[in-house]
Amino acid sequence: MHSRLAKFAIGQVVRHRIYPFRGVIFDVDPQFSNTDDYWFSIPEHIRPSKDQPFYHLLAENDESSYVAYVSEQNLVEDETGEPVTHPQAQLIFESFGSGQYKLRPRISH
Repeated sequence: MHSRLAKFAIGQVVRHRIYPFRGVIFDVDPQFSNTDDYWFSIPEHIRPSKDQPFYHLLAENDESSYVAYVSEQNLVEDETGEPVTHPQAQLIFESFGSGQYKLRPRISH
């Protein structure tokens, strides 16, 4: 598989193109790197190509907070300028400003 550069960055707030949730990116895989069970759990009619970046998000919707694993093609930039309210965001990121989170120094790699 050929991987390409990620369009979105760690600390960036994004939203899902189809489903009503948004989140902050805390890790990026250059291509799909989850289990086959996870892959086949995605409905076939919306299952994305594995040959693209996949993002780990601290995600939230109107009802809950959770961790999501989303293909690049299914993400768009969140234009609200608002931080996420995910309870784990403060553990990974030290601050939020201008629509972007800044990683805590001890987590940077």
